Amino acid sequence: MRIGEHVSGSSSAAPRETSVPQGSGKQSVPRRVRDTVLAYVALTKPRVIELLLVATIPVMLQADRGEVDLPLIAFTLIGGWLGAGSANTLNMVADADIDQKMKRTARRPIARHAVSTRAALIFGIVLGIASFIVLWTAANLLSSLLVLATIAFYVGVYTMILKRRTWQNVVWGGAAGCMPTLVGWAAVTGSLSWEPIVLFLVIFFWTPPHTWALAMRYKEDYKAAGVPMLPVIATEERVTRQMLFYTWATVVTSLVLIPATSWIYLAISVLGGGWFLSRVHKLYSETRAGAEVAPLKVFLQSNEYLAILFCGLAIDAVVNMKTIADFF
Repeated sequence: MRIGEHVSGSSSAAPRETSVPQGSGKQSVPRRVRDTVLAYVALTKPRVIELLLVATIPVMLQADRGEVDLPLIAFTLIGGWLGAGSANTLNMVADADIDQKMKRTARRPIARHAVSTRAALIFGIVLGIASFIVLWTAANLLSSLLVLATIAFYVGVYTMILKRRTWQNVVWGGAAGCMPTLVGWAAVTGSLSWEPIVLFLVIFFWTPPHTWALAMRYKEDYKAAGVPMLPVIATEERVTRQMLFYTWATVVTSLVLIPATSWIYLAISVLGGGWFLSRVHKLYSETRAGAEVAPLKVFLQSNEYLAILFCGLAIDAVVNMKTIADFF
């Protein structure tokens, strides 16, 4: 929160006393504590962690169809949240310089000096250790190792290598955001199989159109920061054509899971996929026609599509009707 100061001008007469409202010159202790806590929470990127919830719970339910192990789900979410918070915090540490150059990120805690780089680094490491301990204790070693691998990949590969060097940064770097599918499945079964890999690929293919839609809106920010996002270095037609390709890949991949589910997921994946594709096709057509486009609509609809798809999977798993494969 910004605190404005009003300074009166000087005059030749003797200075007059002015009444200053109590507390206007500095923050009270409770307020400073609150602002500090909020700054540390902001380091974890709470809104980004929503993807963790969307992906992890349905996968865990699918891994144990017909059963709902609430304590395991709760502890897995806590461990996953700590791991995601660690990765996001360390990402902000590494990106502090470019965050200050972008209007969209200039108010992040490190960029506005609400938290020091050193304090954020320690906080991120502590969150990562806590995540490992929670998942190993409540679930198993495989799930905890997968979270550590996610943190290492997101920070070491995406943030420090790919992000500033190639337009495919979000294509390959987006793999970090897909890991909750593997973590959730591993937490329940202690192993991996083809189903979480399919869901991993759904999010993997979904990430580029989702991110590029946002980058089209903020491409001047990325250009100023020297980040070669595809909308910065390519024409809008090329960007939307790539978005269309990855959207088709997302929808087609989501259909691969149908044999392991019932008609509920079948209907939602087909109808939801068609709805998402129609929006991206519309953006591509408008771009080719030279019309004014609204990429943020695709960004928002991509969020809604993923939420609908995974919630449909969760419902399907809890209801536990006969799967499509059971009919053959």
